[in-house]
Amino acid sequence: MNRAVRKLLVVTKRSAYDLYVVQHNDLHVKTMVEAKYNLVCNLTDRHLAHSNAVSKCHEVLEKCGVQWQSIRRDELREPIQGVDLVITIGGDGTMLETSHFLDDKIPMIGINSDPTKQTEVEERLQDYDAKRSTGYLCAATTDDFEQVLDEVLSGTRLPTEVARIKATVDGALCLPPVLNDVLLAHPSPASVSRCNYYIQKVKGLKEGEDGVLVSPSIHSRSSGLRVCTAVGSTAATRSAGGFRMPFLSKNLQYMLREPLQPHPRHKNYLHGLILDDEVMKVKWGSRQGRIFADGSHLSRELQIGSSIEITSKAPVLQLYPGTKLISKK
Repeated sequence: MNRAVRKLLVVTKRSAYDLYVVQHNDLHVKTMVEAKYNLVCNLTDRHLAHSNAVSKCHEVLEKCGVQWQSIRRDELREPIQGVDLVITIGGDGTMLETSHFLDDKIPMIGINSDPTKQTEVEERLQDYDAKRSTGYLCAATTDDFEQVLDEVLSGTRLPTEVARIKATVDGALCLPPVLNDVLLAHPSPASVSRCNYYIQKVKGLKEGEDGVLVSPSIHSRSSGLRVCTAVGSTAATRSAGGFRMPFLSKNLQYMLREPLQPHPRHKNYLHGLILDDEVMKVKWGSRQGRIFADGSHLSRELQIGSSIEITSKAPVLQLYPGTKLISKK
């Protein structure tokens, strides 16, 4: 065993059943579950699958010879310290949320507790959505967790440094390092998001110097502005028509969502790259706004006139990547 790994922290998600029925005691959802309504009829199955996966992982950890403790992801409050490795059990969402509490020194590995079974998806296609966890970021399932953990502890499997997003609002750091993407948008999805943005080269500048413009100033009205990392390029950006980036890239990819009547001269700047020596500067133009980090759970308020800067200069994340992330498909 690699003696550098002496203490582990295990972060687990709560299943949807646990959240809705147990934690929040949602009577509407409970009634639907008891009636076996199609939309929620697989909640109990997924809860059982996740619970069994957590138990199996705990059994493996008991045999691995290192000190470990387990915590729910919604119990994370402070930066993670004093451990040599973080293991998440859940899906991509659990990894994303946990990453916000990690610096550039403690590595993380994800275990997909409830992977999608394609045969089930096909069998239930007319009944309900049987897709489970995508697990793009996860490196293992319960089937191969013991083997993968052995490789990690022995040092034969090593983490990789992946880029994260640094975002400031009015000069202040407003979010932790962002692994997937940030979205600047009106809090109502039915409202227009107004902003102005441009990209500057910042490499080699002295303090107080302005960067060289690499794009014109774009005055936009849209459904929002999304900026993703290479890791995040496999998620919402790709679904919206973006391209998959090599996962080790330090560049960022931006995309204006559903742009409204852009000027013809600006059409080449609605979707593109922010290189690792560049910064995107945004001036928010709507009365209300939010900047969301890695989904809907973490966001900060924007006001008309807010100045936002987005770069890839956040501390990197030490990540044990899975085959889906490494794959070029």
